[in-house]
Amino acid sequence: MNTAAAKFAAPADIEAFSQAVRGKIRADSKVVRVCIGTGCAAKGSRKIYELFRQAAEQSMDDVKIEAKCVGCHGFCERGPIVVVEPGEILYQRVEEPDVAEIFRETVLGGRVIERLLYEDSATGTRASKAEEIPFYAVQKRIVLENNGRIDPARITDYIAQGGYSALAKVLSSMTPEDVIAEVEASGLRGRGGGGFPTARKWRSCREAKGKPKYVVCNGDEGDPGAFMDRSIMEGNPHSVIEGMLIGAYAIGSEQGYIYVRNEYPLAVEHLGTAISQAREMGLLGKNILGGTLSFDIEINRGGGAFVCGESTALMASLEGRAGVPRAKYIHTVESGLRNKPTNLNNVETWANIPAIINRGGRWFADIGTKNSKGTKVFSLVGNVRNTGLVEVPMGITLRRIIDEIGGGVRDGKRFKAVQTGGPSGGCIPAEHLDTRVDFDELTKLGSMMGSGGMIVMDEDTCMVRVAKYFTEFLQKESCGKCTPCREGLAQMLHILGRITDGEGQVGDIVRLEELADLLEGTALCALGKTAANPVLSTIRYFRDEYDAHIRDRHCPAKECRGLFRYEIDEEACKACGICLKACPVDAITGEKKVPHVIDQDKCTLCGTCWEKCPFTAVMKV
Repeated sequence: MNTAAAKFAAPADIEAFSQAVRGKIRADSKVVRVCIGTGCAAKGSRKIYELFRQAAEQSMDDVKIEAKCVGCHGFCERGPIVVVEPGEILYQRVEEPDVAEIFRETVLGGRVIERLLYEDSATGTRASKAEEIPFYAVQKRIVLENNGRIDPARITDYIAQGGYSALAKVLSSMTPEDVIAEVEASGLRGRGGGGFPTARKWRSCREAKGKPKYVVCNGDEGDPGAFMDRSIMEGNPHSVIEGMLIGAYAIGSEQGYIYVRNEYPLAVEHLGTAISQAREMGLLGKNILGGTLSFDIEINRGGGAFVCGESTALMASLEGRAGVPRAKYIHTVESGLRNKPTNLNNVETWANIPAIINRGGRWFADIGTKNSKGTKVFSLVGNVRNTGLVEVPMGITLRRIIDEIGGGVRDGKRFKAVQTGGPSGGCIPAEHLDTRVDFDELTKLGSMMGSGGMIVMDEDTCMVRVAKYFTEFLQKESCGKCTPCREGLAQMLHILGRITDGEGQVGDIVRLEELADLLEGTALCALGKTAANPVLSTIRYFRDEYDAHIRDRHCPAKECRGLFRYEIDEEACKACGICLKACPVDAITGEKKVPHVIDQDKCTLCGTCWEKCPFTAVMKV
């Protein structure tokens, strides 16, 4: 088959094409894979790729050498990441001056550059391959399996790795009901936050009366610190398209939409390229692979409103109306987009479908826990050594994610809490670190799975300020349609503000709990109903901090300005005069060889002395 201008006419053509592409790969060829995901690109990886490409083109070596752009590897803390094959040698924190050395020593010479390898800070040992690095070793990758391996802008890369074989299998040997039954056997639940059984939603939409039926992908990822869906769309867009094609066949849809927030330009670019390539090869459009399935996809850009992650608000935005939710007296599978049956799943959910079809629902169901099957992608961020994107089996403990994958809390500080589930999630304390991560267990702790955000906090984090931060975010992002959310969040923020300002009143905690009950019971949509989770979870596990703020006018974490003070440790002070010179209000006095002193009446708590002292003699008390 001519791989340069292929157009598939039958399911068997997919496998023939895949074999033809693989057959063209020379056994002695060498490939340099450069991550151009958003995280690595921000550190200059696109220039690094260009340098490798130029070196490959100018090389006089007899062996074929290729420089390739790939998506996010996940280990964002260590980017830019470059992998050289054969050998799968992983170099981290690569800079432009390193390119020539890597090309000369590793690509041409086969020698490993030790200083660019990952080094374990505890043992000092170096790892040359991803599987030898603890960050990757604990993970189990299904959705992210090909991220970091394929060029997201080349459909041939995806097909060579088995892409679109699940679609071929479905169209050649499975009925729509067979597909739904396979997804049902997998136990897959929606990865967008609600955790609704995917197969049940698909079946309901298929059985719903009315045509046309729509298939929608929710790529409007708005949680602070979350970038799971973005990385999938950037690094492997065809997995999402293939999942939607299979869903469309099962449901009976001819039109799909991918709703992506406008702040994800690289995801939009790669999705657009992938859709165009799929159309050119006959994988989107009329009578796909010579069968009865006709389906196409359009991309819609969202304006960045957090509430548009809610299903009915998203569909209103797709229709060109204001993105506000509606009461779900009728489910969207019966009356969604344009009042027609609509099936909405998020990016990660769709990306799981090809693997489930190819490997079987039972294979997927063998991973995870009783009610939470498969794997889950999390963005691990915050006060942890190794931040990045991780995919782990359901049922793994929080402790293993934070300590083994994340490398523990940075700077030798104590772990305090981890916030899961995005702004509507909750904060889980150290006493529950051995909790298994699944939909049910996190809910029991007052948090939720959400879309997969995971923010680690250390001992210096004020949990009242954390609750205030997320409440402020949700209050600003509230669509304002329903009174409980519009007014309730504003009141909660007002109370939290006065607590962190040292003006808390006896009874404020009760007021917060009453407002939380009001929101949960009367808010219009799920975002409003869960908006109080950060407040409730911090009251539940860190009530003593609330009491200290209100009763003692003191912030135990020393984060709330005015609720702590700066003092100089006489024994640690070297009388260097740096703090004295830096103080903007002349609140520090002292002479050479005499420990300095802060005048508390003059001090404005700006923190300049604390930041400038090279001997950590300035303390927060």
